This record gives sequence, C-alpha cells and structure tokens, in this order.
Amino acid sequence: MGKGGQDYGKGEDLGTNSSISSSGVDVFPAWAKDVNECEEKYQVNREFGLSADGVEKKRQIYGWNELDKHEGPSILKLILDQFNDTLVRILLAAAVISFVLAWYDGDEGGEMEITAFVEPLVIFLILIVNAIVGVWQENNAEKALEALKEIQSQQATVLRDGRKITNLPARELVPGDIVELRVGDKVPADMRVVTLISSTLRVEQGSLTGESEAVSKTTKPVPEDTDIQGKKCMVFAGTTVVNGNCFCLVTQTGMGTEIGKVHSQIHEASQSEDDTPLKKKLNEFGEALTAIIGVICLLVWLINLKYFLTWEYVNGWPTNFKFSFEKCTYYFEIAVALAVAAIPEGLPAVITTCLALGTRKMAQKNALVRKLPSVETLGCTTVICSDKTGTLTTNQMAVAKLVAMGSRPSAVRTFDVDGTTYNPLDGKIQDWPVGRMDANLQMIAKIGAVCNDASVEQSGNHFVASGLPTEAALKVMVEKMGLPDGLDFGTCSGFLGCCQTWSKLERRIATLEFDRDRKSMGVIVSSSSSGGKSLLVKGAVENLLERSSFVQLLDGSIVELDQSSRDAILESLQKMSSSALRCLGFAYKDNLVEFATYNGDEDHPAHQLLLNPSNYSSIESNLIFVGFAGLRDPPRKEVRQAIEDCRAAGIRVMVITGDNKNTAEAICREIGVFGPDEDISSRSLTGRDFMDHSDPKSHLRQTGGLLFSRAEPRHKQEIVRFLKEDGEVVAMTGDGVNDAPALKLADIGIAMGIAGTEVAKEASDMVLADDNFSTIVAAVGEGRSIYNNMKAFIRYMISSNIGEVACIFFTAALGIPEGLIPVQLLWVNLVTDGPPATALGFNPPDKDVMKKPPRRSDDSLISPWILFRYLVIGMYVGIATVGIFIIWYTHHSFLGIDLSGDGHSLVTYTQLANWGQCRSWEGFHVSPFKAGSQEFRFDDNPCDYFQTGKVKAMTLSLSVLVAIEMFNSLNALSEDGSLLTMPPWVNPYLLVAICASGYFDRRGSQACG
Repeated sequence: MGKGGQDYGKGEDLGTNSSISSSGVDVFPAWAKDVNECEEKYQVNREFGLSADGVEKKRQIYGWNELDKHEGPSILKLILDQFNDTLVRILLAAAVISFVLAWYDGDEGGEMEITAFVEPLVIFLILIVNAIVGVWQENNAEKALEALKEIQSQQATVLRDGRKITNLPARELVPGDIVELRVGDKVPADMRVVTLISSTLRVEQGSLTGESEAVSKTTKPVPEDTDIQGKKCMVFAGTTVVNGNCFCLVTQTGMGTEIGKVHSQIHEASQSEDDTPLKKKLNEFGEALTAIIGVICLLVWLINLKYFLTWEYVNGWPTNFKFSFEKCTYYFEIAVALAVAAIPEGLPAVITTCLALGTRKMAQKNALVRKLPSVETLGCTTVICSDKTGTLTTNQMAVAKLVAMGSRPSAVRTFDVDGTTYNPLDGKIQDWPVGRMDANLQMIAKIGAVCNDASVEQSGNHFVASGLPTEAALKVMVEKMGLPDGLDFGTCSGFLGCCQTWSKLERRIATLEFDRDRKSMGVIVSSSSSGGKSLLVKGAVENLLERSSFVQLLDGSIVELDQSSRDAILESLQKMSSSALRCLGFAYKDNLVEFATYNGDEDHPAHQLLLNPSNYSSIESNLIFVGFAGLRDPPRKEVRQAIEDCRAAGIRVMVITGDNKNTAEAICREIGVFGPDEDISSRSLTGRDFMDHSDPKSHLRQTGGLLFSRAEPRHKQEIVRFLKEDGEVVAMTGDGVNDAPALKLADIGIAMGIAGTEVAKEASDMVLADDNFSTIVAAVGEGRSIYNNMKAFIRYMISSNIGEVACIFFTAALGIPEGLIPVQLLWVNLVTDGPPATALGFNPPDKDVMKKPPRRSDDSLISPWILFRYLVIGMYVGIATVGIFIIWYTHHSFLGIDLSGDGHSLVTYTQLANWGQCRSWEGFHVSPFKAGSQEFRFDDNPCDYFQTGKVKAMTLSLSVLVAIEMFNSLNALSEDGSLLTMPPWVNPYLLVAICASGYFDRRGSQACG
C-alpha cells in the first residue's frame, strides 16, 4: 500500500547538530566528552556504579528503558474508513434507498417477501466483504513496531552499589548505569564506552547504520557534529558485540535511544498513509460518476415529472397540483437502478482477484508481496531508491585480487580472484599455477588459513560466514588456491579441506588479538613436522610494512625489504585501494627466541608476555612480508543488466547507503549507475551534504543515477519525502532497522528476505526472497503487466456499465416499462461480467512492457478519447437493449425471427410509451401467452401486461445486453489494437469465461422467467 508523507518530517530538526533531540530537548553529547566529564554529568563512578536511591531518582525522570506502546486505530475507525470511498458511498446510498422502498412496498401491500430485499441485501454483502478485507489489511500496519521491540536486549550485567548484578532486566536500566558488555551480548541501551577490558572491541551495528563491517570501538571522544557512523566511542541499543569486553555508561534509554528514534519515525510514517495511484484514479472516477448519475437522475425526474406531479393553469398561474406518491417512489426506484447500473459492483472483487494472481506470479520470481495493492503500485514506479549492501552487493566479503611477491624484490605478481559468495566453488583464481604453488604462495595460504578465527558453513543452498566476514573470505580464497603437489597430509576434497590441512600442519598455540593501534592479528604456531615455532600475522598493509624488515620472494628466499620493494608494494596497494578494495597484508617470523619452548603452558615465562597487549607490537617486529589480498563486498552478477533494464524502462536508480563514499562510488561505477569515467562530483553526496544542499529537490531532479553515502535514517526519509512531493512513485529497498521508517514512508517498501531484519520486513510491502535487485526489476515488469490488465477489465466493466445506464435512461426517457430491474443489473455486474473481467487479468504481457516509460501519477484512468468510445458503446448497448424490449411488444418478427409464437398480444408504441394510462383505455384486453412452462393470463387486470407480462421482453433485453457485453470483453483485450492484431486466442481464459457467462445468463434468464 502506498504511503503519504507530504508533510511528514517537516517539523524535524534536519540539521547536523546531533546534540538536539527531535523534541527540541538538549541531549548531552557524551561522544564528544571524555570519560570523566561523562561521569560527572551522570553523577556516577565507574568503579562503584549508581546507588539504589540514585536509580530511583533517575527512573522518576527518565522512566523505563522500553519503547512506547502506540495505540493503533480502533476497529470502528478502521471500519468507517472503508466507507470513505465515493463508489462505496453511492452503493451504500442506493442500498439504503432500495431497502426503504422494499419495506414501504411490502408494508403497503400487507406482505413482506424476502425477494423484495434481495437487491439491498446483495449490495450490503458486497460492502461488508470489502470492509472486512480492508480492515484485515490495515490491521497489520503496526507489526513493524512490535518487531522492533523484539531486537531489544532482555537482560544486562550492571554495576550498582559496588556490586555486579547479572541478568538485570534491561527495562530497569537508567542513564548513568555502568554496564558490562561481552562477546555475543546485545547492547541494551545507548551507551558511552568508558573502559576497554580487552585490547579491542568490535560491534556489529550494520542493521542500524548500514555499515557492511563490524566497527571497532574506543574510549576516545570524537567531534560533537560527528554522524552516527563516526561515533566510535558509543554503542547503540539493539546492536551486537562480536569481539571484546568493556564497561559502558548508559546515556540514553527507551525512546531517547537511536532505535527509539527509529520507532517514532516508523509510527509517524504509518500515520500518513496515502492511496495507491490506481485507488486515486478510481476515486476521481467515482466523483465524476457521482456527478453524472446526479445529472441523469435529474433528467429522468424532469422528463417524467408529468407522471407524478400534475397541475392546471388558471389565469396563467399553475394551480390544482396533484402528486402521486406511488409514481414518485417508482422513479426513486429508477434512480436506484441508475446507481446500480452505473457502479461496477464486481470491480473490487475482480481487482482483488487480479492482484492475488499477480502475487502468485511474483512469488515465482522470488518477490513475496505482503500487501496486495503494492502489486499495482510497482507498475508505476518511477524511482528505485536502493540500499547497497546486500541488495546491489552480495553482503558476503570476497577476495577480488591477490598480490604475491615476484622473483625480484621490486617485482610483484597480481592474480584476479573470481567469485562473489562464500561458496569455495564459486569462481577460481585466474592464471593460477594449479598444484605448482611456489613457496611464497604457500606461505600466503598458510597465513590466510591459520591466522583466522572465522568459519564457513553451508545452510541449504547458501554458504554462511561465522565470524568476521573478511576472515571468512580469506578461508574461501585459500580453498580456491588449493594445495601444492607433494603435500600428503590430507587433500582439498572436503569442505574447507585445504584450511583444515594447513591447520593440522601448523598448530595454533597462542593468539595476539587484533587492536586498533597496531591494526594486526597474530598467531604463534608449532610446526607438526619440525616442532619449530613461527609467528603468522595479518593486518593493514601499511602497518605490516612498517614492522617488516624482510620480504619473501617467489622461490622462498628471504631478502631485505629495501625502498624499491616497499615502493612496488605500495604502488599495488594504491591501485587496489583506489578501486575501493579493503587490503589485508600477510607476514611471518620464524626465529621466536622467547617462544622456542613455549607450548601454551601458563607457567612458561613467555606466557607473561602474551598477557600484556602492549608487548604485541614488539613481538610482531622484524617480520617477513609475503603479500596481500584485496577484499570487497562484490556486486551481484545480475545487477548491471538490471540497471540497464531500469534505464530502458525510464526508471531512475538512486543508491542510498550507510557505507563510506569511496567504496559506494566504486560499486556504482561497476554496476552501471555511473559511467567508468563519468564526473560524479555533483551526483555523489553524503547524507549530510544532501541535507546541507541549498536546493535538495533540484539535486534529486537530475537525470541518471544518484548516490548518497554515509546516510542516516532521517536522510533516507527526507529523500523519499522530497521525491514524493515532486510526484514520483518511489520504491525503497532496505534490510536494517535504520531502513524501516523510509520503507514505511515510500510508496512501496521492499525488504530483504535473507539478510533483512524482522523490523524491515514488517515495515515493508514486499519481501525479496533472494535479496536480489534484479528481482525488483522483474517485479516492476510484472506490476506494469498487471496494471495494463487491470485497465483492460476496468475499461470493460465501466463501458458495460455505461451501456446499462443508457438502457435505464432510455427506458425512463421514453416512458416505457422497465426493461431491466436492479436485481438483474446486479446479476449482470457480479456474475455475468465477473468471469470475463477476471479472465482479462490473464492477458499476456506486452513484449516491450519494460521499454516504455512509467506512467505518470497524474495520468488519467480514462482519457477523453476512451470516454468517447465508452459513450458510443453505451449508446448502442442502450439502443439494442431497449430496442429489443420495444420490438417484442410491437412487432411480430424481427430480422426474420418469429416473435409471435408464444401468442402474446401486440400493442402500439404509443400505448407502450403511455402504459401508465392503461386503466383509462376503453376495450383494452390482451391474450394469454406462455413463457417456458408458465402461462400468463390477464383476464382480471389487462394492464398487468406491462408489469408481470413483461418477463419475456425483459429476458430478451437481458440476453441482448449480455451478448453485447461478451463481445465488448473481446474489445477490451487491447486499448488500441484491433482483434486482428490481438486475436481472442491470445487469452484462452477469456474464451472460457465468455462461455461460463453465457451459461450463467441462461440460468439467470430461467430464474427471471
């Protein structure tokens, strides 16, 4: 379902000063203050924690650490909202009037038959079913807020009154609490890091900030105007600790946290929902239809005024007024018939059926539709705002290039590594010496496999990383490298078999943990063959070079790392870094004097060196550099073609990511959002730069692709809001908590099914089962096809209804008896027209459906030319239907067909047009006739010939109406093409539906007869 948002967010503070909350209350910028200032502000000592009294006082001020519970709209309001529709209101008025007239007729006649109430009851049933479906859809709107609460931490380890309290309910935390975090903990509130217990602390916060890697945290303050990604001394509620141990000071709880702000934004976005483009067009049509019905009803009353209101002129003035209430109610019934004829009652059911069929087709293409109207909205999408990580890319780190040393100190070798996933069989290394790995390549493989804490597991058809994604990618690279000939200690036949082989050859006995100062990780290993100890190190290339004194060449020989070698390595590093590759270097050291006899024993003297992380830099000195690898989160293979398809379809693609600018620009160039040499200085902005732009709307109006990096949730929302204000139909993709508000606000929110959080899924209209951008493009094509088919059956149903209106109007204008009663019109609209209209939803898509520009949101559903065609069709339907009715009463035969076989009496057209004066005709009598097995006699009341005696004429009118409408359904196959270019057999379902409608018409005619 589409969302509004024209006024959404305008009241927010959209500047960069993060120390002001959205409510305008000052927020203490703990990230910009040192630890002592924070302790002073929150009146707490990190060694003691808050006192019990202090906790209670703060709870009185800040409340519980939980998200607000927003009351959704009441069921009564949801039900009333379903009647906020022009067509529905007309139907409701028609049903009420019909019910009152049926009650009045029964009361006057002394007998109340249930058949008199069939018409209002059927209309009421249609309205009730429509309301139930609408309430069911809208009642799911608040589920995103419930899913958001699920990602909150339930317990926390807290220091209070000098005692450590484990498993304290997280809702009891208050600002100032000292909380301990360990690996695997979910952060319970927004907190300032005050003490690192381990040498390093890493937090996975991508679902909140959009970053593709775990972020290292520190205790050092940062500038006050830093964006959320740059707040390295803060941890945020709902994120997860993946490495390290620390103590933190709670700064914000509940709705004051970053996740609380997301909660508020989701709720605000859900309050401003707008109609889909098609619903708007149908509402516009309904308003026009209301005016048309009103004019026609007025004309009918004016034309027939003489039948229920008469007067005489005396001295030029009207007098002696006579009013016939019976005749007046009859023309009320005519008005009801007009309303029933004008409104396509079956349209809601047919639209729902067509959308449901569309969801099945999309599900086959891995697009799972959660809200039916989003199927149609997809077809008019003009802008796709896509997240980068996980949508345009695989969200799986992969090695793209491997640099090894050559035969000379100043020579390096570069290998291209194929593959975009954690599947070891996905791709290979180009120009790789299979089975003939030299000593240098063997050392790279050994370090990549052993100096590594990650693992890769197979889950169904997917391969999932456990641990750091970069380390998992290195293990996959090792598998692609294989093992050298002559290595008999196992083979690579098993899953991660090569890594397991290297781990058996080099047993780990100690780990030098990564820290952000030396930017490296090391492991001490013991060779299974010689028992000798070695140090294997991986880390930032520049840092390893600073601590390296030697370099290993291709043949395994060790030479001094001179300036020429250093320049060659740094030149290759610069090329890879400019391509947005993250580079990890490899080095080792053999002569470990202190660890020669160390085997992991805690009593060994060397063990004391490992307990103090400040010793790691000296241990990792005089290293032998062997090479480095360039890693990235690679783009999906299908994305480039999908971007081209979007361009051909007139859809603009905007990439909005929380990742850094250089990486995002490199990916956008690779997938075709930007050209390889295009100047993108005006097309690539950070989220903050965009918000500071003097005219952000003009920036968004640029043709071609746009990129927004380091984007926060509020930036995404503003981009969506500006686009919608410009009349664009916006599809927004996302997978994280930070994406949920924008997903809610967009016309169609699209969440990732594999990597997406439950919050994003519940806020979305559609979920991608394969997390693939190309699936969105395929779904847009399907949405366009569905919309075209919906236009086809709307054309068919509305043109048929215009014919029915013409029939009722001609009947009233000519003064003849009703040829069709409202119940028959309901039967035609619901039962007879339903199957062909539904079958038109199966029309095959146009071959060039994705080569046409998207329809504009202000495009009319019915153009003047189409309306003229409808009126022409309506005229001949009305003439034919009324004509056959008149012919039965006035002619023996028509076009050679004998109509007098049943023995009915003929009357003149004048008599038929003045049938209301029948009682004044002298000598008028009619013969009895048969209709089926039933005989009609009029001995007591000859004038009843124009009421109960019209059953056969009505049946002929109904049959002619249905026959013309069946041919009209063939006319609706194409808006512009003829039956020669679009023959009936392109949609065999339509032919079957026409036969079914013919059968229903026959049964209905028998019932009437």
